[in-house]
Amino acid sequence: MDRWQMGPEEIERRSMEIIEEELLSRGELPPAENLAVVKRVIHTTADFDYRENLVFSPGAVAAGVEALRAGAWIVTDTNMALAGVSKAALEKLGGRGLCFMADPAAARLARERGETRAAVSMELAAGLDTGGAPLVFAIGNAPTALARLYRLMEEGRVSPALVIGVPVGFVNVVESKELFLGSSRPHIIARGRKGGSTVAAAICNALLYQAAGRAQSWGREEKP
Repeated sequence: MDRWQMGPEEIERRSMEIIEEELLSRGELPPAENLAVVKRVIHTTADFDYRENLVFSPGAVAAGVEALRAGAWIVTDTNMALAGVSKAALEKLGGRGLCFMADPAAARLARERGETRAAVSMELAAGLDTGGAPLVFAIGNAPTALARLYRLMEEGRVSPALVIGVPVGFVNVVESKELFLGSSRPHIIARGRKGGSTVAAAICNALLYQAAGRAQSWGREEKP
């Protein structure tokens, strides 16, 4: 086949094969239950550091998949992350995607308090009436959002089925992630400075594809 005439499914399939081959060349593969998430993040970033950077609490992937199959609502800290989440998979599962960064209430409260809209947006999300649907939080940009979410959880104001904490940057980024590392709360965290909205969306999509039946195993990616 002419390399320039490959279709998108073939490109993705071959990309995943290359990623798995390179992961093997660097040592053992990540645990089977986490492999699809790690591969999806590397596929998005071309950064093999995520093999070591991604930290999963015990059963985190299973908890996320179960929540999504139950129609979970995904809350992000940026509209960019929300835009990257597969709407087809989310809708198939009866879920919703939400971001409160552009909400006028978030802007007003942030102005009044002198804090970030990202932090305030977590409070607005904590007040959601989901009708019993689980919540999954995907934080890819703002450490203030991740830190506020942790506080809200500690105060018993929100109890997410899973927290995806992958903010990127230099100020309070590592510290916000350390709040979750070692805790018993279900989480997938990118240790260190790396992360971003695209990484948050990639993790959501890896979980969504499994929940929706796109991935037929915990390892190699399958067609829908």
